[in-house]
Amino acid sequence: MTSEDFLKEIQAIGEKFLLKLQKLPKADPVEIVSFSVVLLFIATVLVLTIIACSCCCYSCCGCDGRPDPRHKKSRVRPAAR
Repeated sequence: MTSEDFLKEIQAIGEKFLLKLQKLPKADPVEIVSFSVVLLFIATVLVLTIIACSCCCYSCCGCDGRPDPRHKKSRVRPAAR
């Protein structure tokens, strides 16, 4: 898939979404609830992704963006006999 095809696909999805939003005030209650559930699911996935990425970045790097030396991986060496 080329970048042009990807952009066209994203634009088509956006147009469908806007059309759905325009028709929402006249929709059945079941359709409104199902659309709300889908939006809630998408928002939840985005929020959890942001939280996971920020926690991962925070544990690897300090607030200043440099790696934290305390979280360096140490190599396990065999015990001497």
